[in-house]
Amino acid sequence: MIEWFTWLQFGVGILAGLIGLIAAVAGRKPSDLTAGAAALVGALLIVQLVVAIVAPMLGNPCLGDGLEFWMYLVVALIIPPGAILWSLIERTRWSNAVLGVAGLTVAVMVFRMQQIWQDASPLIG
Repeated sequence: MIEWFTWLQFGVGILAGLIGLIAAVAGRKPSDLTAGAAALVGALLIVQLVVAIVAPMLGNPCLGDGLEFWMYLVVALIIPPGAILWSLIERTRWSNAVLGVAGLTVAVMVFRMQQIWQDASPLIG
């Protein structure tokens, strides 16, 4: 993984999460802003997928457990589209909460994927 890109994804995920949660607390229905923020998180994950495929070919292999990394990435790729679909079906303030939690969840998952890629010590153990 590329470290600066990881931090970009992390920041966008946190920002998207805050936008969604603030909109939920304000009682707003899902909008282009909240769904678009989640879509941006998803788009960055697609770029991350390409990076994860190409990086080992360029001499930057995953040093940690490859299966664990790929499972994190696959699940992270599912979260934003699922949250956006939810917001399209249920047009209430709680959909914004779902979009916000999705952004924050992906941010944490991207951080953990970077740890796995670098084979950093696990948080527990």
